[in-house]
Amino acid sequence: MATTFARIIKYGFQNFSRNGWLSVATVVVMVLALIMLHGMIIFKHMTNTAVMAVQDKIDISVYFKAGTAEDAVLAAQRSLESMTEVKSVEYISPEQALAAFKEKHNGNETIAAALNELGGNPLLASINVKAKDANDYGKIASYFEAGEMAAIAEKVTYTQNQIVIDRLARIIDLVENAGLALVIILSLVAGLVTFNTIRLGIYSNREELGIMRLVGATNKFIRGPYVVNGVLYGIIAAAVSILIAMPTISIISPYAEVFLPELSLSAYFYSHFPQLFGYQLLFGIVLGAASATVAVRRYLKI
Repeated sequence: MATTFARIIKYGFQNFSRNGWLSVATVVVMVLALIMLHGMIIFKHMTNTAVMAVQDKIDISVYFKAGTAEDAVLAAQRSLESMTEVKSVEYISPEQALAAFKEKHNGNETIAAALNELGGNPLLASINVKAKDANDYGKIASYFEAGEMAAIAEKVTYTQNQIVIDRLARIIDLVENAGLALVIILSLVAGLVTFNTIRLGIYSNREELGIMRLVGATNKFIRGPYVVNGVLYGIIAAAVSILIAMPTISIISPYAEVFLPELSLSAYFYSHFPQLFGYQLLFGIVLGAASATVAVRRYLKI
């Protein structure tokens, strides 16, 4: 058994070298597919980072009616914090709101005079709410539109921010769907190229295969080298694609950080290197082996 397996591996390598430029062309196409797959993983990380950066800047504010007891506001805060959709809740008292307003308009004599004429604090207590997901802001806003909350809430800024929030949610969905579609298309293209390469290899070796049948070679022994050939395409393509990605990421990373300071492609790439290479290797091996198996069953009639 061990001797047969070793010979299958040996003949698989021989098929790879015998096909020459055809093998090189197949590996090149698989490398391109794997690079684009790798690019989609990096792109998804970039978009997730960008979306999180934007999402952290989005919230909705709830302003409470004048005279609302602080205990009622704090109760509303605790109730919101218990919701699974809520990431954080910040309570801002009228005094804090007034202090922040004065600091923001420090030196503006007109505003200072207007505040003095009022003789009191015109600002309302409020809470700022951040959701874990942009799609959850509508549910949080509706919480204040019914029941006891509607009686104490003066204004909810969800309507003003709804356009930005909905657009952000659509961007997230679009990126995820587009990424999935591209991965599927690239998998099909790479699989078809490997399939055709194995098919051509079977055709070019048809006389040799006929002799092997005549001398009593088993089906596994005849088919095995072609599956090994497909796996070899995947392994080499994965190694080459990751080697190309390393300097590319190093070059792109500084430019990406200019547009998005929260993002460090190099740090992400090298901290996740085992996983990224594992994805490439697994994708290449499965793609090569599956394409070779289908081609062998389709064109190698034994």
